[in-house]
Amino acid sequence: MSLNTWLLYLLASIGLSLSPGPNGLLALTHGAMYGQRRTLFTIAGGVLGFVAVIALSMFGIGALISASARWLTVLKWGGGLYLVWLGIQVWRAPPVTVVACAQHGQGNARRMFGQGVLSATTNPKALLFFTAFLPQFMNAEHSLLLQFAILAGTFAATELLTEYVLASTAQRISPWLARAGRRFNRACGGVFVALGALLPLRG
Repeated sequence: MSLNTWLLYLLASIGLSLSPGPNGLLALTHGAMYGQRRTLFTIAGGVLGFVAVIALSMFGIGALISASARWLTVLKWGGGLYLVWLGIQVWRAPPVTVVACAQHGQGNARRMFGQGVLSATTNPKALLFFTAFLPQFMNAEHSLLLQFAILAGTFAATELLTEYVLASTAQRISPWLARAGRRFNRACGGVFVALGALLPLRG
């Protein structure tokens, strides 16, 4: 993977991590309830879940393109259309809200970790998204394992950092989301539409 392609993927991953979703909301909620350090268990579970979903997506895609490299082109264009559709849905979505809760003690680490894993792995939209998103950055001529390590590792790092920031600033972000959440959703939706329209056109 060239440096330019990786930087584009990094920017896209940051945009994905910032977009409204179950794991981000869970990190916000647990951050407000248990604090940033305790919420690391939730975040770690979510990151592990996303790595599993990325593995399932990539190796499924790899099986297709090993049969015919043309499948990668089909997936890129189909994925681009899906990203545009998803962007429109995010644009129209209501603002994300975090229910105000009193402190509930320290929270159970194993339960919080499990909630993070389940939130990432039981959401069918995550599998659909990565199946649409990842082919834009895959190369049928290069090692699938190496590409998995780069793509999954980069996304895991950006997701961990983003969710930690959300958990750390939950008390301050929640009122802002209530006021500006719709504009935030439109910004994220615009990013998805742009990705869906432009990425399949790359060489």
